[in-house]
Amino acid sequence: MLLHFREQGQGAPLVILHGLFGTLDNWQTLARRWADAGHRVISVDLRNHGRSFHSPEHSYDLMSQDVSALFDHLGLGPDTTLMGHSMGGKAAMRFALDHPDRLARLIVVDIAPRLSDMAHQDDIIAGLNAVPLANLQSRQQADEALAQHIRWPDVRQFLLKNLYRQEDNAFAWRQNLPALTQHIAAIGAEISAPQPFLKPALFIRGGKSDYISPDDKLHGIPALFPNSQVETVLDAGHWVHAEKPEEVFQLVAAFVGS
Repeated sequence: MLLHFREQGQGAPLVILHGLFGTLDNWQTLARRWADAGHRVISVDLRNHGRSFHSPEHSYDLMSQDVSALFDHLGLGPDTTLMGHSMGGKAAMRFALDHPDRLARLIVVDIAPRLSDMAHQDDIIAGLNAVPLANLQSRQQADEALAQHIRWPDVRQFLLKNLYRQEDNAFAWRQNLPALTQHIAAIGAEISAPQPFLKPALFIRGGKSDYISPDDKLHGIPALFPNSQVETVLDAGHWVHAEKPEEVFQLVAAFVGS
Protein backbone atom coordinates (compact mmCIF):
# COMPACT_ATOMS: atom_id res chain seq x y z
CA MET A 1 0.00 0.00 0.00
CA LEU A 2 1.23 3.44 -0.93
CA LEU A 3 1.32 6.45 1.39
CA HIS A 4 -0.89 9.39 0.51
CA PHE A 5 1.16 12.40 -0.61
CA ARG A 6 0.88 15.85 -2.16
CA GLU A 7 3.44 17.08 -4.68
CA GLN A 8 4.19 20.62 -5.82
CA GLY A 9 7.02 22.50 -7.50
CA GLN A 10 10.00 21.39 -9.55
CA GLY A 11 13.67 20.91 -8.74
CA ALA A 12 15.65 18.89 -6.21
CA PRO A 13 13.19 16.79 -4.15
CA LEU A 14 12.29 17.67 -0.55
CA VAL A 15 10.15 15.06 1.24
CA ILE A 16 8.35 16.11 4.45
CA LEU A 17 7.08 13.78 7.20
CA HIS A 18 4.70 15.12 9.89
CA GLY A 19 4.56 14.25 13.58
CA LEU A 20 2.23 12.16 15.75
CA PHE A 21 -1.49 12.93 15.20
CA GLY A 22 -0.50 15.29 12.38
CA THR A 23 -1.06 15.26 8.64
CA LEU A 24 0.71 16.62 5.60
CA ASP A 25 -1.56 19.68 5.85
CA ASN A 26 0.42 20.84 8.89
CA TRP A 27 3.32 21.70 6.56
CA GLN A 28 1.47 23.11 3.55
CA THR A 29 2.28 26.80 4.01
CA LEU A 30 6.01 26.11 4.24
CA ALA A 31 5.86 23.40 1.58
CA ARG A 32 4.38 25.91 -0.86
CA ARG A 33 7.15 28.40 -0.10
CA TRP A 34 9.90 25.81 -0.65
CA ALA A 35 8.21 24.79 -3.90
CA ASP A 36 8.15 28.42 -5.02
CA ALA A 37 11.86 28.61 -4.12
CA GLY A 38 12.69 25.89 -6.64
CA HIS A 39 12.09 22.49 -5.05
CA ARG A 40 9.97 19.48 -5.85
CA VAL A 41 8.20 19.22 -2.50
CA ILE A 42 6.44 15.99 -1.52
CA SER A 43 4.39 16.21 1.67
CA VAL A 44 3.44 12.81 3.08
CA ASP A 45 0.77 11.33 5.35
CA LEU A 46 2.47 8.57 7.34
CA ARG A 47 0.71 5.27 7.95
CA ASN A 48 -2.30 5.47 10.32
CA HIS A 49 -2.48 9.24 9.77
CA GLY A 50 -4.28 11.62 7.43
CA ARG A 51 -5.47 9.99 4.23
CA SER A 52 -2.89 7.19 4.26
CA PHE A 53 -3.82 3.58 4.86
CA HIS A 54 -4.68 2.20 8.30
CA SER A 55 -2.74 -0.77 9.63
CA PRO A 56 -2.81 -2.60 12.98
CA GLU A 57 1.00 -2.27 13.05
CA HIS A 58 2.98 0.91 13.67
CA SER A 59 6.76 1.01 14.00
CA TYR A 60 9.73 2.94 12.64
CA ASP A 61 10.94 -0.06 10.66
CA LEU A 62 7.57 -0.20 8.90
CA MET A 63 7.48 3.58 8.37
CA SER A 64 10.94 3.39 6.80
CA GLN A 65 9.68 0.66 4.45
CA ASP A 66 6.63 2.79 3.58
CA VAL A 67 8.84 5.76 2.71
CA SER A 68 11.12 3.52 0.63
CA ALA A 69 8.11 2.32 -1.38
CA LEU A 70 7.06 5.95 -1.94
CA PHE A 71 10.58 6.81 -3.14
CA ASP A 72 10.33 3.93 -5.61
CA HIS A 73 6.90 5.06 -6.82
CA LEU A 74 8.03 8.66 -7.34
CA GLY A 75 11.40 7.75 -8.81
CA LEU A 76 13.25 9.82 -6.22
CA GLY A 77 17.02 9.81 -6.63
CA PRO A 78 19.99 10.41 -4.34
CA ASP A 79 19.59 14.19 -4.63
CA THR A 80 16.58 13.98 -2.26
CA THR A 81 16.38 15.77 1.09
CA LEU A 82 14.22 14.05 3.72
CA MET A 83 12.77 16.10 6.56
CA GLY A 84 10.62 15.02 9.50
CA HIS A 85 9.15 16.52 12.66
CA SER A 86 8.90 14.60 15.95
CA MET A 87 7.62 11.09 15.08
CA GLY A 88 8.25 11.97 11.44
CA GLY A 89 11.78 12.99 12.44
CA LYS A 90 12.42 9.57 13.94
CA ALA A 91 10.97 7.94 10.83
CA ALA A 92 13.30 10.11 8.72
CA MET A 93 16.30 9.11 10.86
CA ARG A 94 15.37 5.43 10.52
CA PHE A 95 15.12 5.78 6.73
CA ALA A 96 18.42 7.69 6.49
CA LEU A 97 20.25 5.03 8.49
CA ASP A 98 18.58 2.22 6.50
CA HIS A 99 19.09 3.81 3.06
CA PRO A 100 21.92 6.38 3.17
CA ASP A 101 22.51 6.00 -0.56
CA ARG A 102 18.98 7.27 -1.31
CA LEU A 103 19.46 10.70 0.29
CA ALA A 104 21.58 13.79 -0.17
CA ARG A 105 20.84 15.12 3.30
CA LEU A 106 18.56 14.82 6.32
CA ILE A 107 16.60 17.40 8.32
CA VAL A 108 15.10 16.55 11.73
CA VAL A 109 12.80 18.95 13.55
CA ASP A 110 12.74 18.85 17.37
CA ILE A 111 13.39 15.21 18.15
CA ALA A 112 16.48 13.21 19.13
CA PRO A 113 17.27 9.56 18.36
CA ARG A 114 17.12 8.53 22.03
CA LEU A 115 14.21 6.74 23.73
CA SER A 116 11.36 9.19 24.30
CA ASP A 117 9.14 9.02 27.37
CA MET A 118 5.61 8.92 25.94
CA ALA A 119 3.84 9.47 29.28
CA HIS A 120 3.15 13.06 28.23
CA GLN A 121 0.84 11.64 25.55
CA ASP A 122 -1.40 9.86 28.08
CA ASP A 123 -3.84 12.77 28.40
CA ILE A 124 -4.03 13.19 24.63
CA ILE A 125 -4.71 9.48 24.10
CA ALA A 126 -7.34 9.55 26.84
CA GLY A 127 -8.96 12.66 25.40
CA LEU A 128 -9.13 11.32 21.86
CA ASN A 129 -10.62 8.04 23.05
CA ALA A 130 -13.15 9.92 25.19
CA VAL A 131 -14.74 11.68 22.20
CA PRO A 132 -18.11 9.92 21.67
CA LEU A 133 -17.88 9.49 17.89
CA ALA A 134 -21.02 7.33 17.61
CA ASN A 135 -23.21 10.05 19.14
CA LEU A 136 -21.20 13.14 18.26
CA GLN A 137 -23.30 16.04 16.97
CA SER A 138 -20.75 18.83 16.56
CA ARG A 139 -17.07 19.78 16.68
CA GLN A 140 -17.86 21.85 19.77
CA GLN A 141 -19.06 18.72 21.54
CA ALA A 142 -15.80 16.98 20.56
CA ASP A 143 -13.80 19.92 21.92
CA GLU A 144 -15.69 19.73 25.22
CA ALA A 145 -14.87 16.01 25.53
CA LEU A 146 -11.21 16.67 24.77
CA ALA A 147 -11.13 19.53 27.29
CA GLN A 148 -11.81 17.07 30.11
CA HIS A 149 -8.29 15.70 29.49
CA ILE A 150 -6.44 18.43 27.54
CA ARG A 151 -6.52 21.95 28.92
CA TRP A 152 -4.55 23.65 26.11
CA PRO A 153 -6.92 25.03 23.42
CA ASP A 154 -4.20 25.09 20.75
CA VAL A 155 -3.47 21.37 21.28
CA ARG A 156 -7.18 20.56 21.08
CA GLN A 157 -7.52 22.54 17.84
CA PHE A 158 -4.52 20.70 16.38
CA LEU A 159 -6.12 17.36 17.24
CA LEU A 160 -9.55 18.38 15.95
CA LYS A 161 -8.07 18.90 12.49
CA ASN A 162 -8.26 15.09 12.27
CA LEU A 163 -12.03 15.05 12.81
CA TYR A 164 -14.16 14.74 9.67
CA ARG A 165 -17.61 13.65 8.52
CA GLN A 166 -17.99 10.39 6.61
CA GLU A 167 -20.40 9.93 3.71
CA ASP A 168 -23.16 8.99 6.15
CA ASN A 169 -22.50 12.31 7.97
CA ALA A 170 -21.14 10.54 11.06
CA PHE A 171 -17.93 11.88 12.58
CA ALA A 172 -14.67 9.89 12.47
CA TRP A 173 -10.96 10.37 13.12
CA ARG A 174 -8.61 10.35 10.16
CA GLN A 175 -5.88 8.74 12.28
CA ASN A 176 -6.11 5.07 13.25
CA LEU A 177 -6.67 5.76 16.93
CA PRO A 178 -6.82 2.11 18.10
CA ALA A 179 -3.46 1.29 16.49
CA LEU A 180 -1.78 4.47 17.75
CA THR A 181 -3.14 3.85 21.23
CA GLN A 182 -1.79 0.30 21.18
CA HIS A 183 1.63 1.26 19.83
CA ILE A 184 2.21 4.58 21.62
CA ALA A 185 5.26 3.18 23.44
CA ALA A 186 6.81 2.13 20.10
CA ILE A 187 6.49 5.72 18.88
CA GLY A 188 8.96 6.67 21.60
CA ALA A 189 11.45 3.97 20.56
CA GLU A 190 15.16 4.72 20.28
CA ILE A 191 16.65 4.98 16.81
CA SER A 192 19.95 3.10 16.54
CA ALA A 193 22.14 1.59 13.82
CA PRO A 194 25.47 -0.25 13.50
CA GLN A 195 26.75 2.41 11.08
CA PRO A 196 26.19 6.19 11.21
CA PHE A 197 24.67 8.36 8.48
CA LEU A 198 27.67 10.25 7.12
CA LYS A 199 25.92 12.76 4.89
CA PRO A 200 24.91 16.26 6.08
CA ALA A 201 22.16 16.43 8.68
CA LEU A 202 20.42 19.46 10.18
CA PHE A 203 18.61 19.23 13.52
CA ILE A 204 16.28 22.14 14.31
CA ARG A 205 15.21 22.46 17.93
CA GLY A 206 12.80 24.76 19.71
CA GLY A 207 14.47 26.93 22.34
CA LYS A 208 11.58 26.27 24.74
CA SER A 209 11.43 22.54 23.98
CA ASP A 210 13.22 19.70 25.79
CA TYR A 211 12.92 17.15 22.97
CA ILE A 212 16.60 17.75 22.09
CA SER A 213 18.70 18.02 25.26
CA PRO A 214 22.27 19.30 25.67
CA ASP A 215 23.41 15.68 25.97
CA ASP A 216 21.63 14.80 22.73
CA LYS A 217 23.42 17.68 21.03
CA LEU A 218 26.84 16.69 22.39
CA HIS A 219 26.63 12.90 22.24
CA GLY A 220 23.46 11.19 21.00
CA ILE A 221 23.06 13.02 17.71
CA PRO A 222 26.76 13.10 16.65
CA ALA A 223 27.12 9.38 17.39
CA LEU A 224 24.64 8.52 14.61
CA PHE A 225 24.94 11.68 12.53
CA PRO A 226 28.56 12.85 12.76
CA ASN A 227 28.16 15.37 9.92
CA SER A 228 25.31 17.18 11.68
CA GLN A 229 24.55 20.61 13.05
CA VAL A 230 21.95 21.60 15.65
CA GLU A 231 20.24 24.97 15.23
CA THR A 232 18.02 26.43 17.96
CA VAL A 233 14.99 28.58 17.15
CA LEU A 234 14.53 30.89 20.12
CA ASP A 235 11.10 31.31 21.72
CA ALA A 236 9.73 28.24 19.95
CA GLY A 237 8.32 25.10 21.50
CA HIS A 238 7.94 21.62 20.01
CA TRP A 239 5.85 22.80 17.02
CA VAL A 240 8.74 24.93 15.78
CA HIS A 241 7.46 25.17 12.21
CA ALA A 242 4.04 26.42 13.33
CA GLU A 243 5.37 28.92 15.88
CA LYS A 244 8.34 30.28 13.92
CA PRO A 245 7.74 29.46 10.24
CA GLU A 246 10.02 32.17 8.86
CA GLU A 247 13.00 30.96 10.89
CA VAL A 248 12.39 27.34 9.85
CA PHE A 249 11.98 28.36 6.21
CA GLN A 250 15.29 30.19 6.20
CA LEU A 251 17.20 27.42 8.02
CA VAL A 252 15.97 24.78 5.59
CA ALA A 253 16.50 26.97 2.51
CA ALA A 254 20.08 27.68 3.54
CA PHE A 255 20.78 24.01 4.28
CA VAL A 256 19.42 22.68 0.98
CA GLY A 257 21.06 25.48 -0.99
CA SER A 258 18.26 27.72 -2.20
